[in-house]
Amino acid sequence: MKQQNEVIRQNSLRAWLLAARPKTLSGAAVPVLIGAGLAVADVGREVSGLALLLCLLFAFVMQIDANLVNDYFDFRHGNDAVDRLGPPRACTEGWITPRAMLVGILLTTLAGCLVGLPLVFFGGLTAVVVGVLCVLFCFLYTTHLSYLGLGDVLVLLFFGLVPVTMTRFVALPAAMQDFSLESIVYGLACGLVVDTLLIVNNTRDIDNDIKAGKRTLIVMTGRKGGVLLYWLLPALAVMMMLSIGFLRPSFLIVPALLLVSYCLLHRKAALAIREMRTAVEADKVLAATARNMFVFGLVTAIGLLLSTLLFF
Repeated sequence: MKQQNEVIRQNSLRAWLLAARPKTLSGAAVPVLIGAGLAVADVGREVSGLALLLCLLFAFVMQIDANLVNDYFDFRHGNDAVDRLGPPRACTEGWITPRAMLVGILLTTLAGCLVGLPLVFFGGLTAVVVGVLCVLFCFLYTTHLSYLGLGDVLVLLFFGLVPVTMTRFVALPAAMQDFSLESIVYGLACGLVVDTLLIVNNTRDIDNDIKAGKRTLIVMTGRKGGVLLYWLLPALAVMMMLSIGFLRPSFLIVPALLLVSYCLLHRKAALAIREMRTAVEADKVLAATARNMFVFGLVTAIGLLLSTLLFF
């Protein structure tokens, strides 16, 4: 990869950009897109555009914060060995000093709180509680829970259920705010799809995680279990969205669009993950998964908008 060959000046802007991992921001954008689509499907033009923008910015900042926390604490735990298949990490490579990384984590956490604070005006106490939980689990994920095999559960919650339902919640007029069955099911489905990215990461890093004593779900199920989960989770997600279509027929357009777009792309990536053994192969599968995940969010949002336009 390019960043492995170039010389990165310590604590430089380039070093911080690599540490922020901008390619992962699609994972933060997907649940916000889906939550926005659900809000529009429910109330049309009455949604708050400002609330949606703040949700997106908060998701981006917290994703970067989580990446910095992951970089620092995995370095401290010795989990980012230089011989791992994954991309190089800033602290391990010496691009950013541990002390500077701690300062960066503090500033990014504060930035997330500042961005999220105005959401109190749209979501009240609920927004406060959810915001605090997001910050708390941003740290607990890397420091404790990912070592106990709970990383996938947190992805399901904080990259699916929580952001999808809360984005819809704060975007609705105050008198109409609730947590609908549709938003809960779509949130869980989103979390399952986003978790495929974690499955690729943990399948790639399985040998390194075993050495570091990190008991991820893939360490417990083995490489074959990771491949099976990669196949099954999106299928379960689309089936869940299909079930909502039987309760709300206009939403049937969403799984229909996903079957002819996202599912075909995912199948191609799923065939490749079985042969993933080298860093180059892992990078290709990871890039394809990130792209497919964004397609899932975009197509779902478009489908929800079309269900509004065509059936109301």
